[in-house]
Amino acid sequence: MTAPLRSDARATLRSGLPDRYLTPEDLADMLALPSVETVYSWRKKRIGPPGFRVGKHLRYDPVAVRDWIKDQMTADAA
Repeated sequence: MTAPLRSDARATLRSGLPDRYLTPEDLADMLALPSVETVYSWRKKRIGPPGFRVGKHLRYDPVAVRDWIKDQMTADAA
């Protein structure tokens, strides 16, 4: 099984949730961030979506990412 292309990550978030946990690279691509280092910086500052470790690998639950985005939109609208 081949991994989806990184460009698929952003489209997947719009059309539905992916059936796998997201990598920091997926998250950076979906949110059109300047670099993956932004994701790591958010995690260090505890201001980004909640992530978790699987061994040495950082992963994000797509549902938690979607909820975090909704929270950001609500806070921005207030």
